[in-house]
Amino acid sequence: MSKGLARKSWMLLLAVAFAFVVAACGNNNAGDDATQGSAPAATPAETPAETPATEAPANEPAAEISGEIKLDGSSTVYPIAQAVAEEFMNIHGGVNVTVGLSGSSNGIKAIINGEADIANASRLIKDSEVEQIKAKGDDVVEMPVAYDGITVVIHPENDWATEMTVEELKKIWVKDSTVKTWADVREGWPNEPITLFAPGAASGTFEYFTEAINGEAKVAREDVTASEDDNVLVQGVAGDKYAMSYFGFAYYEENMDKLKAVAVKENADAPAILPSLETIGDFSYKPLSRFIYMYPLKSTLERPEIQEFVKFYMSEEGSALAGEVGYVPLDQATRDANLALLPQ
Repeated sequence: MSKGLARKSWMLLLAVAFAFVVAACGNNNAGDDATQGSAPAATPAETPAETPATEAPANEPAAEISGEIKLDGSSTVYPIAQAVAEEFMNIHGGVNVTVGLSGSSNGIKAIINGEADIANASRLIKDSEVEQIKAKGDDVVEMPVAYDGITVVIHPENDWATEMTVEELKKIWVKDSTVKTWADVREGWPNEPITLFAPGAASGTFEYFTEAINGEAKVAREDVTASEDDNVLVQGVAGDKYAMSYFGFAYYEENMDKLKAVAVKENADAPAILPSLETIGDFSYKPLSRFIYMYPLKSTLERPEIQEFVKFYMSEEGSALAGEVGYVPLDQATRDANLALLPQ
């Protein structure tokens, strides 16, 4: 081999060796940069070695809540409150939610006396009731939960009283009414006794209906069969062709196969409007469309389980339950307003 060729071969070997060393150094630097977060992400196999042992895993679930929540009150609000309670307990197994059925006034008494956390009511709470709560060092928060329409119901075989004016309803239900038969209400109707079933005096539905129809809350004729349980009223009308009653739309919708709803006219010249999710929601079913409410004590809203219960009640899923049991779900703005009342 000539000296020139040997020199060229030696230089070629030196260049290759130098390139190998540079490449090796470059790889070591890349590994250092990866540890500092400035190089491309490590491969899956490298990830465990790259992740600090003390770093918390992403999206770690919050600690499970637990406790007892007691609701009591309106039979009208009961179906939605019970539905929400059942679904909430399915999600939060550590929380037990009970829903009582004693009437709006009794539910409010229960929170006044510390026997419940939340009152269900189909009427507005009274100033005097709020004052009793404040006198005990607490306060109450008003939250609508759905729209409802008080439905006047008759027997399915009643084919004469399918439409009635507010004035005719008042004629029947007003205190000291002289109406005894259907013929006393309108000429040409049967000369048969009217059998009346009504919500009890503790019912918010009774209070709302008497104010809307009779003009004075809780003032009505007394010769009726009264009950705080709407199912008793359903059974009473379903078993008597000449009977009449009224209660929340959800109970009517649940029993449409054995009851008939009366279309209500504000006056003789107004259209007769049947209650429906649409006419209740847009308040064209007058004057018997309304909000229904829950009233949590302000002190209870500090408890995590009750905060989560209210959040679920006002969620898309909770609101959908209102529609499933026969109410008109709240609009988003009202739900947001309720959530804004929670402690921040």
